[in-house]
Amino acid sequence: MTEIRPGSAFWRNRVFSCLMTFIATPQTMRFDAPLALQSGASLGGYQLAYETYGQLNASRSNAVLVCHALNASHHVAGEYAGQPRSLGWWDNMVGPGKPVDTNRFFVIGINNLGSCFGSTGPKDINPATGQAWGADFPVITVEDWVAAQARLLDALGIEQLAAVMGGSLGGMQALSWTLQYPQRVRHAVVIASAPNLTAENLAFNEVARRAIITDPDFHGGHFYRHGVVPQRGLRIARMIGHITYLSDDVMNAKFGRQLRQAVAGHASGYRYSTQDVEFQIESYLRHQSEKFSDYFDANTYLLITRALDYFDPARAHDGSLAAALAGTQARFLLVSFSTDWRFAPLLHDDVAGVAPAWLALAECDPLVDEGLAYADKLRMAGVPVQLELYRGMVHGFIQFGRVITEALTAQKDAAAALAQALLV
Repeated sequence: MTEIRPGSAFWRNRVFSCLMTFIATPQTMRFDAPLALQSGASLGGYQLAYETYGQLNASRSNAVLVCHALNASHHVAGEYAGQPRSLGWWDNMVGPGKPVDTNRFFVIGINNLGSCFGSTGPKDINPATGQAWGADFPVITVEDWVAAQARLLDALGIEQLAAVMGGSLGGMQALSWTLQYPQRVRHAVVIASAPNLTAENLAFNEVARRAIITDPDFHGGHFYRHGVVPQRGLRIARMIGHITYLSDDVMNAKFGRQLRQAVAGHASGYRYSTQDVEFQIESYLRHQSEKFSDYFDANTYLLITRALDYFDPARAHDGSLAAALAGTQARFLLVSFSTDWRFAPLLHDDVAGVAPAWLALAECDPLVDEGLAYADKLRMAGVPVQLELYRGMVHGFIQFGRVITEALTAQKDAAAALAQALLV
């Protein structure tokens, strides 16, 4: 049996491996047969961008599909040749010796249809008009993405996945895989996700979309023809998104009421301006939004947020998630965070039939009580729960494995939970 004690050879090798990366090679695959969409429309002549890591074994049984979230892509791990700042968005998780070990698994990342990172999307040419699709690109759902991914796996000769995994929007795709193709998935890892959006989440998405749509440079979604980009709308949309990505305690710990630059001559340090950047949180939001508007596509943002809105597998079962999941065959690992207020686990009213959960709590975290309450809620619904409470620890301690022994222990426990979920 492999020794996984903190400080053991396993962990020394793992830490070394995590410092290493590899060269990733993007690929594309073309599909000429039309893809029937849930809306009733169809999309023909499209391509999917993807990357693979590791080797497919002889029995083709070791494939792991990693599904990306809103603003990410197929570039899951590694870096591109000659581009040292091009590290994949989950490079700390995927690679040789890492939790999703490419010495063992054949890992696949696929860019969703409608995206702006290589798969066919609104920026591409509509063969019917000879111009960019723009607002005419068909509305895509989570189920449509999964159907397109299944086609690519068919082309790779993969009949069954060892696991499908993803966070947030990627977690929705992982869940949808178990519903659409139950016999093709042995394990599902759903991280910081939900089976549907609450009204509050729907509201955030609508405000973000309206910011884009009302930008004068949007031109009804056909801004490509005008040689402009609705950057103002995209920036506001991204700022709204980032507010929801950070929990209240994390935002306060990271920024608090810090001023960007105190002003000499004023005891308060304020500029007393309604338009200048005063606080560090303002600076952070503006910086993130400006970066985002330089690389992301406005129509893609509309498509993805609407796909989030529509996802609701329980809808076809009179609102019962348990009934929706009754036909699944995969083993699940559900990972949630008590600090996640956009997909707040404690607030969900129906947890019956939820996958077995691993919960890690810091004793001195301001939200530890909420985490304990959620564990109790799951247990009362008959859900198997593995709860770890790390004594004397504060919020975010697990990030400091190099200096805090308890953090190494928590990382070991997390890796063990993940390994258990990925058992082939």
